[in-house]
Amino acid sequence: MTALTDRTDDRWDDGLIARSRPRPVAGTGEDADADDADQAGEAGDDALVRAVSGAGSDGGKSPAPPLSPEGQALRQRLDALRQLVGLSRTRLDGKTLAEAGRVLDEAAARRGLSPQHTVVAIAGATGSGKSTLFNSLAGVQISETGLRRPTTAAPIACSWSDGAAGLLDRLEIPGRLRRRPRETAEAEALRGMVLVDLPDLDSAVGAHRDHVDRVLALVDAVVWVVDPEKYADAVLHERYLRPLAGHAEVTLVVLNQVDRLPGEAADLVLDDLRRLLDEDGIALGEHGEPGATVLGLSALTGEGVGELREVLGQFTQERGAATRRISADVDRAAVRLRPLYVADGHPGPEIGEAAREQFEDRLAEAVGAGAAGLAAERAWRRNAGKACGTPWLRLWRWYENRRAPHTLAGLAALAAIGGRGQNAAQAPAEEEVTARQRVEQAVRAVADEAVIGLPDPWAQAVRETAVRGAEHLPEALDEIAVTLGTAEVQSGTRPPRPAWWPAAVLTQAAMTLLQIFGGLWLVGQIAGLLEPRLMPPVLLMVAGIIGGPLVEWACSIAARGPARRYGQDAERRLRQAAAGCGRARVLEPVAAELLRYREVREQYATVAAGGSRLSTTRQ
Repeated sequence: MTALTDRTDDRWDDGLIARSRPRPVAGTGEDADADDADQAGEAGDDALVRAVSGAGSDGGKSPAPPLSPEGQALRQRLDALRQLVGLSRTRLDGKTLAEAGRVLDEAAARRGLSPQHTVVAIAGATGSGKSTLFNSLAGVQISETGLRRPTTAAPIACSWSDGAAGLLDRLEIPGRLRRRPRETAEAEALRGMVLVDLPDLDSAVGAHRDHVDRVLALVDAVVWVVDPEKYADAVLHERYLRPLAGHAEVTLVVLNQVDRLPGEAADLVLDDLRRLLDEDGIALGEHGEPGATVLGLSALTGEGVGELREVLGQFTQERGAATRRISADVDRAAVRLRPLYVADGHPGPEIGEAAREQFEDRLAEAVGAGAAGLAAERAWRRNAGKACGTPWLRLWRWYENRRAPHTLAGLAALAAIGGRGQNAAQAPAEEEVTARQRVEQAVRAVADEAVIGLPDPWAQAVRETAVRGAEHLPEALDEIAVTLGTAEVQSGTRPPRPAWWPAAVLTQAAMTLLQIFGGLWLVGQIAGLLEPRLMPPVLLMVAGIIGGPLVEWACSIAARGPARRYGQDAERRLRQAAAGCGRARVLEPVAAELLRYREVREQYATVAAGGSRLSTTRQ
């Protein structure tokens, strides 16, 4: 702990308050000035450097006033960010969402504390004069200054009004390092401000840099103090200013020690400082535009300090710094989360109609819907031929089927049936592998179509969903094929017959009766039982012999349309069953995952919408 801390502890333990004694002014008597200073010190004893530990009965909390439009917009963005994190928790790893969670936690903590106060940190490098500026704004020596480095070892706070204890507790600033400024007319303009003097950001002591990083993440605004020698320091720009470029509206950059620059050198340095800030991506608040404020001053001589005090007073009275700081934090979190929720070059993920049809076609092919339809069509035509064919042809076919086992073809068929071993078992296995590969190909194709335009984490989630849904899809399709496909070609299942079949059967029977009647008539004439008249029985037999095949041919022509429709119906039923199974197991889970992504995309759009007024970072 520095000498300042030691002396402060001694004064605090003794119950005494240090008094500032102004220096004699040249041209006046030292004794008279000293007496005046003593009287002023006694009159303002209670106004000087009071500890504010525990000040305010509410512990730093107070009822929240009605929200401004900016505050309402921030609330909507925080609600959207909270929902975004909740919807993404099972899809993204915790490290990815850690920054967003930290922003939500810090926003909730800050919004639960006094909205009437604005916490401003003074940060700078070694020797920049930030502690001198801190004392100049407070109107009294609070933070120790000197040539020894580092001088400030821990954050020191100065509050211009009561009720800031909760905010200082959040900053982990102990009571012995909490001070009050001199109560003057100038101090009244800063009522509501809490000013924090930080250790050097480039200190050789690691604990000092940790203090700086911790407090900078919690304050509402930052005054960066630079000097003519180190205003272009790489540590300041690369580690702090550039990452916080989006916080331009809550950033003030002060060039201190301008009294050391002769002539127009101060303006030249300020211009170069503005150039560096522009390269860092920090928009400058010039010509009424939102952005960072850049000032030149001398904390030692007081030149420009009044202008800074005026800027801080206006900044504090607006009471919008906390909202803008949180909004800037949300902006930065949104920029970091963008690759996880937005993929450039595509309007949005979806499963197109073409991809759905292609997926269903592949499942129908895997389940054999086309073959089942053809088999059903052949079965319909075969039954039509049996019903409408000539009896003699049907007897011949029956005879051929009976004697088939004794023919060479029949023996080959028996050999194939009896030898159902290795070769016979290999074909179904190959067919099963082929069908499974078709199913996997169909699932892979529809997943690839669905993830177009998706960021990598969500694309991976969609693919995993599709793979999980397709785990038992081939087995389910096999069951459908057995249940529906085989039923269409089972010999015991007769297809429905059209209305003209009975007429065709009766006509075929009439043709057969004509043949039989003509044959019996002719036999009767040959046997002498009937009068010899050769022409009538021959004509009857010829009519029956020719009419039977003609009826069968006409029936086969007429059966093509119904048979085709019957096969198409069978194919459609099998295709619909396979498509329904694919939709339930693959398409619907994938669509649900895409719907979740669209929900988080909408929430992300709300989080990133407008970025409040802090569209000051040059992208």
